[in-house]
Amino acid sequence: MPFGILDVAASQLAIYFGQSAETTDFIMDCLEAWWDEYQSYYPGIDTLAIDLDGGPSVRSNRTQFIKRMVEFAHATHLKIHLIYYPPYHSKYNPIERCWAALEQYWNGTVLTSVEDALRWAANMRWNDFPPMVHLVDGIYPKKITVPDDELEPYKQHWQRSDVLPKWDITIQPD
Repeated sequence: MPFGILDVAASQLAIYFGQSAETTDFIMDCLEAWWDEYQSYYPGIDTLAIDLDGGPSVRSNRTQFIKRMVEFAHATHLKIHLIYYPPYHSKYNPIERCWAALEQYWNGTVLTSVEDALRWAANMRWNDFPPMVHLVDGIYPKKITVPDDELEPYKQHWQRSDVLPKWDITIQPD
């Protein structure tokens, strides 16, 4: 299961491969690992803008996603700006071009093992650079929800846009 983070400013692609389901916790663990590795490239920033598709693991109404994203904002002291692409508009999301490049690169290749997928992904090029490829261990359970009473303190940091409340969210850290 691949998950990608495209740093548009640096044209750097990071691909995380999991051997479990694409869940909120998998995605958030990848984001946290990416930030731990690359935050030194961005000294002094106070806001991180993240473009997202409408996938089920990152929907703006997912309770586990709200909780984990607010915890990430608190831990990093970053204001997080989530920008969602509406349905049928993923062609405008830059990460989709990365997936197309990967699919074209390994087109027709029989990937018989995790190692094959990692090796092929590591040898592709994105803007003349190889991606950073990581294998994420662990099994991620599906359908984790946070009860309303536990979620309430997190919602205080979750601010929806007045104009596009479903597609534009800002998370304020403590």
